[in-house]
This record gives sequence, C-alpha cells and structure tokens, in this order.
Amino acid sequence: MKSAVIVFPGSNCDRDMAMALELATGRVPEMIWHREAELPDGLDIIAIPGGFSYGDYLRSGAMAAQSPVMRAVVRAAGRGVSVLGVCNGFQVLTEVGLLPGVLMRNAGINFVCRDVSLSVANSQSIFTSRYEQDELLTIPVAHHDGNYFADRATLDRLEGEGRVAFRYQEQVNGSVNDIAGILNAEGNVLGMMPHPERMIEAAHGGTDGLRLFEGLVGRVLA
Repeated sequence: MKSAVIVFPGSNCDRDMAMALELATGRVPEMIWHREAELPDGLDIIAIPGGFSYGDYLRSGAMAAQSPVMRAVVRAAGRGVSVLGVCNGFQVLTEVGLLPGVLMRNAGINFVCRDVSLSVANSQSIFTSRYEQDELLTIPVAHHDGNYFADRATLDRLEGEGRVAFRYQEQVNGSVNDIAGILNAEGNVLGMMPHPERMIEAAHGGTDGLRLFEGLVGRVLA
C-alpha cells in the first residue's frame, strides 16, 4: 500500500493527513511538493490536505490548481488511483475539474471551527465502506469557504447517482442540500470539507474519521 500527500505553500494539515495514512496503511506516505511534475510510480492513494494553499489568493484552491503536480494528480485519477481531498483539498479538486461545483464563502461570513454532526449519505463507496448507511458521525470542520454550490442540473445528477457521500445534520456553512462531501462519477475521488484526519484517536475525541482511512485501504487492497 503506497500513499502520498500533496503539499502546497500554505498547507497546514499535511502532517495530520500523513499520520492518518500511516496509521491506516502501516507505511509512511510520501510527501510530494507542489512543483513536482510527476508522481512516484505505484501510488494507491493520493491525499490533498487542508490549509490555505497560496494564502487563498484569488480564491481558495485556484492557484494550487495550476501547480504542475495537479496535472499528474488528474492523470492518476483518470487511471483509477484513489484521490481524497479534505477542506482546501476539496476546493482544489473542484478547481481542477475532478469534482463539480464550487466552494463559496460561508453563509454568515464567519470562519467555522468546531465539531459537527454528519450523516453518511452513501455507504457503498470505497471511502465510506466502514460506515453504515445514514450513520451519524462527529467530525471537526475548520473553514471559511465551505459553502458548497452547484447548479440544479448538477445537483440532480449528484443526488440521482448517489454521489453525495456526507451530509451535514446541522446548519454549518450554507451548503446547498447540506452537502459536506461528494464523489466523482467513477467513485475514486472524494472531496469533503470536514477533517477525518483530526478524528483518528480517542485523544482527539473519537475515531469516526479513522474508519474512512481504514475502509479506503481495505477496498484498495481487495
């Protein structure tokens, strides 16, 4: 099992993501700087962590989407490699077109940093197989631009194809349809605003996030 974490100027959750992947895979992930044009051979999982890539200048994730490494990530996703984007990583995945929609400024403008309640909207994906359908989870959020929006046709497609992975159970940021995480059409790319890597040990307040990584590893190895 070989994984990698993409690191941009301003990434601040890259070490947390690396620890979560190491705990789930038993192997230290490779840390890939954003200027790399190619990825190591044989990657099974690529993670794009949270933070403030390029200081969120222009808009969140817009500049990171132009980094050379993201062209390699898009190619890897096209080959079926599993790609997980969390918070700023979710924003980057929408900017490169691997996921539809946009992440706008939170409704109410304020930065939100606290634990939130989520439900599992699709337990059949490679990322959510360790959860029960409609199970309630507690996962922290920390973002200023997590207000997910897509046009009606895109929302209908996401809902109809079961591509909403997680849904907020409370008002957090104004996201349409309470969407907290979505999948691509092939199911190998997940973007989500909550931080599963911050809920992997009892000392964090729970382990609801750990099962995402364990489930992903289990499905990749299957």
